[in-house]
Amino acid sequence: MRAARARGREPRGWAGLRAGGIDCVVSDHSPAPAAAKRTGDFGTAWGGVSGLQTQLPVLWTAARARGVDLADLARWQSEAPARLAGLRSKGAIAAGQDADFVAWDPDATFVVEPGRLLHRHAVSPWAGRRLSGVVHTTWLRGRRVDTDGPPAGRMLDREVGS
Repeated sequence: MRAARARGREPRGWAGLRAGGIDCVVSDHSPAPAAAKRTGDFGTAWGGVSGLQTQLPVLWTAARARGVDLADLARWQSEAPARLAGLRSKGAIAAGQDADFVAWDPDATFVVEPGRLLHRHAVSPWAGRRLSGVVHTTWLRGRRVDTDGPPAGRMLDREVGS
C-alpha cells in the first residue's frame, strides 16, 4: 500500500471500500502469545492479533485521513457484517435492534501501549502509534459492558430467514 501512496494512487483496499466492492471491515480476533508469532518462519507463525480494542480507532484514524465519514465506518463495521452473518437484530441502532453501541470521542487521540490493552495477549502491531477515536463506554444488548467483570457475550446463530 505504501507504493500506491507514493505513486499518488489510493491503496486498493480503500478504493474497494469506497466503490462498494468491499463492504465489511472485520476482525477474526485471533489472539496468541508473542512466542507463537515469532517463529522465524512466516508460514508457521500464528496469523492473527487481538484487535477488538484497537480496530475502531485504527480504522477511524485511516478513514478520517481519507475524508471518510462516520456513516461509512458504521456501515463497514456494523451494518454489513451483521447482514453477512445473518444477524438481523445487530448492526443498527433502531427500534427492535439489540442496542449494541459505543460512546466514543472521534477527535481524542491516544498512543497504543500494549501494557494497557485488555487482551489476554497484549501484542499489537499498533504499539507506539497515535490513533484517533477513544471509546469511553460500550453497551451490549442495551447493558453497559463492565471491563472488570465476567464476559457478557454469547455465541450467536444465523437468524432464520436471513
